[in-house]
Amino acid sequence: MPQEVAELVGLLSARGESLAALMDRAANVRDEGLRRAGRPGVVTYSPKVFVPVTTLCRDRCHYCTFVDTPAKLARKGLSPYLSEEQVLAVARQGAALGCREALLTLGDRPEDRWDVAREWLREHRFASTVDYVGHLARRITAETGLLPHLNPGVLSLAELEALRPTAPSMGMMLETTSREIFERPGGAHFGSPDKDPAVRLAVLEDAGRAKVPFTTGLLVGIGETLEDRAESLVALRDVHARHGHLQEVIIQNFRAKPETAMQDVDDAEADEYLATVATARIVLGPDVRIQAPPNLSDPAELAALLAAGVDDWGGVSPLTADHVNPERPWPRLDDLERLTRESGFTLRQRLTVHQPYVDARDQWIDAGLHEAVLAAGAGSGPHQASPVPSRAATVDAGSPGGNDLVRRAAADPSGLSDADYAALLALRGAELDRLAAVADDLRRSVVGATVSLVVNRNLGSDLCTDPDLVEQVAADAWDLGATELCIQGTAPDTAPDDVYEQVAAAVKRAAPDIHLHAFRPADVVDGARRTGRGLHEHLRALAAAGVDTVPGTGVKILDEAYRLRAFPADLPVEQWLAAVRAAHGVGFRSTSVMFYGHGETPLQRVAHLRALRALQSETGGFTEFVPMPLPGSPVDLDDARAVHAVARLMLHGSINHHQAPWTRLGLDGAVAALRSGADDLGGTLLDGRVLPEAGVEFGRELPVETARQLARTLGRTLRLRTTTYAGTAVR
Repeated sequence: MPQEVAELVGLLSARGESLAALMDRAANVRDEGLRRAGRPGVVTYSPKVFVPVTTLCRDRCHYCTFVDTPAKLARKGLSPYLSEEQVLAVARQGAALGCREALLTLGDRPEDRWDVAREWLREHRFASTVDYVGHLARRITAETGLLPHLNPGVLSLAELEALRPTAPSMGMMLETTSREIFERPGGAHFGSPDKDPAVRLAVLEDAGRAKVPFTTGLLVGIGETLEDRAESLVALRDVHARHGHLQEVIIQNFRAKPETAMQDVDDAEADEYLATVATARIVLGPDVRIQAPPNLSDPAELAALLAAGVDDWGGVSPLTADHVNPERPWPRLDDLERLTRESGFTLRQRLTVHQPYVDARDQWIDAGLHEAVLAAGAGSGPHQASPVPSRAATVDAGSPGGNDLVRRAAADPSGLSDADYAALLALRGAELDRLAAVADDLRRSVVGATVSLVVNRNLGSDLCTDPDLVEQVAADAWDLGATELCIQGTAPDTAPDDVYEQVAAAVKRAAPDIHLHAFRPADVVDGARRTGRGLHEHLRALAAAGVDTVPGTGVKILDEAYRLRAFPADLPVEQWLAAVRAAHGVGFRSTSVMFYGHGETPLQRVAHLRALRALQSETGGFTEFVPMPLPGSPVDLDDARAVHAVARLMLHGSINHHQAPWTRLGLDGAVAALRSGADDLGGTLLDGRVLPEAGVEFGRELPVETARQLARTLGRTLRLRTTTYAGTAVR
């Protein structure tokens, strides 16, 4: 083993005090680099949209869930490639939300393996997948102002030079220089010709020769040795020393994915990952940006990554899922900003091409892209989204297809009129199928190929106000594997004034780590009345007692005249809105709901969705939207499909997660909703062994394995989520 590699293996092995010292050393190197770059104390990210051009690939990586086969695509009803219209619709929506980057990711050369890919390209008159990617990149920049970042995998020098005028930056992960995991049957890269380390290193050399600002990195924990990691870092350092083109190096931790050959392999261990990040910083020096994907670590771990030398979070999307890791949602930008600030740094937006390459653009960026790059960079600032000047094409009402409402909905999901959305709610038959497909495609772009579920139990606070009994229920739920206890219902008049606080405190005494999702707006108003407090004061008292989030139920349709006539016992609309605003204002997040099928008009539904979107724009506090058929009424499945589809359109870019309420729709109905824009099944609703009849949905459990099988029928993966969708729930 060469001396330098042996020394780096020693660094990569650091643990305990040695690891702390290594991280301090790496942080000092990072800080020096930020000072030299003129951005001391600034950590960056790129606001992006993620465009999965095709999920076909000729490789067979053993940890990948991004790739599909033609048979899988057929079962999902998907084309081999996203169409130009689909790609541009996502790009336009991202531009409207302040994104600056369009990340085009795809499998390697699918036409070399799959007939359907060759046929699609031939039918659409493209010579290759790479040719199609270049065409998309040109249109994205010309029509939306977004800057493409291209990840088409292994490219030749000629292909890099051909794509250079279409995008200011490109990328391809090195992952590892280990030949053993490429050549050994069962190795992570066995059977994947594009993962040959020699081939990938040649691409890095060619990208330098072509003067392409390039992103690359390591994947930690896929079977490589510490010596492999050390050699990989040296290889990256040396190729950058020759060409100066590695604008950022991603150090990515392996996370096992279900239904892959490596599903039982342990995730990269935390200290092992930190040692790799710190060693990368030391090897690569102060001027290469070191990136760690923030969605692949738990929020509490991000501070340690910053302490280890990270100075960039990579691309984070306010719109689209991480399609490579759909089970790991992006952090909310406000949360990422807060976590970064708490570690002593300022979070700032950047372009897909880093500033030194913009400053030296005559050398690094094709002249035809200079204007677009400078325009996109003009609004760079703090983490809040700043709209990018958009030249997005709109559908003209007089053009061919302009009067096709479903087509216009696909092009501009949240931009139609109230009358248009009301008309969409009335669609049936083949037109409803088209609408559902548009909504499902939108769902896929936003949250990826997952169905989520929280393991929870319900408890009615109007039925169970005895703190001792609440403790027993909470302890039992935790023992059964629940991560959430949901408590709803107005307490009886005979209960103590501080009954809601007593219930919350009892839960946390028995199960300190369970997430308490408790007390509807009507319950909050009742608690404030009992104690004589204002809403904000009472909500802060509930938080101190242990409440984590609040349900946003208790309203049917946000129309006060209709409520007075049809549901006079419900909380007045203005009081419901005030309670939700107050909850969000003191830091609670909540669900949002709409009950339908009780005589309301399509325009009332549309107005309700508009009101939720406006409130989300004001507070940002909604975690999900739950459209509920009114209990006791027969469910019209076509109506449910239309409601879910229109909600996905109207709330696009606002409330990303939509629940299919299986207790109201039944499992078959839930599947229909999940094919019409929904992505979540709600909760398991465990009855428990203690007072099972106190659950709001007593006798209606959804076993995790049943949900997993249901997800499989849709070609998706089940993700056990946290209450706030912030990550995957692990017990």
